[in-house]
Amino acid sequence: MIKDNNLLIYNSMSRMKEAFRPLHPEMVGMYVCGPTVYGDAHLGHARPAITFDIVLRYLRHLGYKVRYVRNITDVGHLEHDADDGEDKIAKKARLEQLEPMEVVQFYLNRYHKAMEALNVLPPSIEPHASGHIIEQIEYIKKILEAGYAYVSEGSVYFDVPKFNQDYGYGKLSGRNIEELLATTRELDGQTEKRNPADFALWKKAAPEHIMHWPSPWSEGFPGWHLECSTMSEKYLGETFDIHGGGMDLKFPHHECEIAQSVAHQGHPAVRYWMHNNMITINGTKMGKSLGNFITLDEFFSGNHKLLAQAYSPMTIRFFILQAHYRGTVDFSNEALQASEKALQRMLDGYRRLQELKPADATSEGIDIAALEQKCYEAMDDDLNTPMVIANLFEACRIINQVNDGKATLSASDLDALKRLMDTFLVEILGIRTELVEGQGGTNALKPFEQAIDLLLEIRSQAKANKDWATSDRIRNRLSEIGFDVKDTKTGAEWTLK
Repeated sequence: MIKDNNLLIYNSMSRMKEAFRPLHPEMVGMYVCGPTVYGDAHLGHARPAITFDIVLRYLRHLGYKVRYVRNITDVGHLEHDADDGEDKIAKKARLEQLEPMEVVQFYLNRYHKAMEALNVLPPSIEPHASGHIIEQIEYIKKILEAGYAYVSEGSVYFDVPKFNQDYGYGKLSGRNIEELLATTRELDGQTEKRNPADFALWKKAAPEHIMHWPSPWSEGFPGWHLECSTMSEKYLGETFDIHGGGMDLKFPHHECEIAQSVAHQGHPAVRYWMHNNMITINGTKMGKSLGNFITLDEFFSGNHKLLAQAYSPMTIRFFILQAHYRGTVDFSNEALQASEKALQRMLDGYRRLQELKPADATSEGIDIAALEQKCYEAMDDDLNTPMVIANLFEACRIINQVNDGKATLSASDLDALKRLMDTFLVEILGIRTELVEGQGGTNALKPFEQAIDLLLEIRSQAKANKDWATSDRIRNRLSEIGFDVKDTKTGAEWTLK
């Protein structure tokens, strides 16, 4: 059963928020560009993964059955995202003296491990480019038959000017084809192209190229852009609802996808284009090709010269969700440390909530239903996670008031508040509540809690015995290592500072 759907999504194609109405009433098809697996995932990879995890979680919460396809690029992605140069994975395999698929599997395993740590749900289907060579060859044949590609010296190129004449090229990115043709310089090795703006659908492999397959045109490999058009159609159909990815993929990758799909089937494939903005470091995009990245494992361990400490996976997730997915996020230790403290306050509130007791009286001046409505309104407004988090902090304020005896909650309102936190903090935002923040995400919260509670129990016994020296020593020592101990009518409570 679908809940009321008031979701607005910013469509990068129309450049405006649009009401989300899926092609099929109770099903959503979503394709997101996944990683090229030739190195460890970094913070820049975490952002699209978390962004579209939120999309997936919210659509499922609304009652939709979602087929989420996220591809793995394991062939055809050449250096500098160009049509010439060495394949990124083949280059890594050559340098490491490994088989290319050995490189792929090694880094894919590590990517999956990092995504699991970030509590990113797995896709429904995770197709590999190398596993769909036959489909890509057939896809090229249809584009050739339609007259929007040509064979040159064993390679096949997409004819961008011809496509532009018939359909228009550059609508998503806002690129002007005439300016593009005028400003694109001729590169060495691109003389086989008719126009510098044309892009490869199939590349003839040089003798030293490790990965290659037979085709009607040459022994070679598919172009980078082709896999997404081919695999999205195979698993989601000629038309599907959402295509997502980083903003840096708008041009040329997604622009080329659009051209391929329209040339292949005569109409666009995607109804809603969604793009997350970049993670920057000192104002520059973080990326492997730029060499300015910090891997997720380095964040979790703190083992990087730019890191002041280790940051847990949930701190990283919370840090990313505190910004709207279409806004930029600039890395700094100060910002991450602020996120760590904010998340700890949220988790402290969640922990206290589980221990609250309902009052016999009705709630005083507290409207949980209105707070829940605000959370839904924020999610419906193009997945405004920062506003959801602000509303959850308001929930924590209520929790703290009740805990301090300054407000009361009826049994029904207490249940409603628990549902609110479970729905939005745990289910939709995907925050794990059982991990200790600031400890690299390696320890479970329950044993951690129990150890602190045991110390406070010993302190309570010391106070009962009027052993003030032991009582003060425990409190002072806990304060020194980062705990704030507060004595209440019902006993001592602790929070992280």
